[in-house]
Amino acid sequence: DGGGVNLSVRRMQADDLDRVAPLFDGYRRFYGQASDLPRAAAFLRERSERNESVVLFAEREGEALGFTQLYPIFSSVGTDRVWLLNDLFVADTARRTGVGEALLRAARDFGREQGALRLVLETGRDNAIAQALYRKLGWIADTTQWFHLPLR
Repeated sequence: DGGGVNLSVRRMQADDLDRVAPLFDGYRRFYGQASDLPRAAAFLRERSERNESVVLFAEREGEALGFTQLYPIFSSVGTDRVWLLNDLFVADTARRTGVGEALLRAARDFGREQGALRLVLETGRDNAIAQALYRKLGWIADTTQWFHLPLR
């Protein structure tokens, strides 16, 4: 079932912020940022209040175990909505228990419900574990090359 007993995934609401923000802080730490829970909470709150992102989070027995954050973008060629799956994080204690798979399936279902053309994501070329999971769930490795231009 991709998630185990009593695992649920739902969209974050304002009153869920205090449970999801520590996961977001953990995600930022994973990528080398200093822990800053107030900053993490403020960022999530602002994205939510402005309707600039959608956060889906997994919980079991009231414990938040992981999240994914999606940002709306558009395909000019496809002339339609696309969702960028920008963040995916599972707490250390919940890894390899189906949480990541459940989050990815929930993101897929959300995108379909929204009538989106597709979901897209970027991952490290050396992140073989994540790539295997994406492929297992039907994600296709693109033939394009992402670039970025640092502005600060």
